Amino acid sequence: MSINTANAYGKISITEEAIAQVAGSIALDSLGIVDLVSKKFSDSLADMFRRNRMSRGVRVINNGDRIYIDLFVFVKYGMSIDAVAQSLKKTVKYGVENFTGMIVDSVNVNIIGVKL
Repeated sequence: MSINTANAYGKISITEEAIAQVAGSIALDSLGIVDLVSKKFSDSLADMFRRNRMSRGVRVINNGDRIYIDLFVFVKYGMSIDAVAQSLKKTVKYGVENFTGMIVDSVNVNIIGVKL
């Protein structure tokens, strides 16, 4: 499914997969994030056959012109989970809003585990 918006230059259509790839890339570059992980086993199985795994562990839902993002991540051992989660929320929100020009209503960070 794609997200549509319009500005002075015309109509813009962005797929949810493209937004998920941007959010996943930003998340993996964030301090304290080790890996993105799928929430369900069926998602993990589907991810094995995908060519681009950057969107693994990212769920994008749109409602009108608003975007809702869920991230499922592993945090690096020894890092403050609250600080990493807050930083990740702000960074992903800013990056996706900058990329799409649309409003990101919420970014939910789900900590699946801790890795070394």
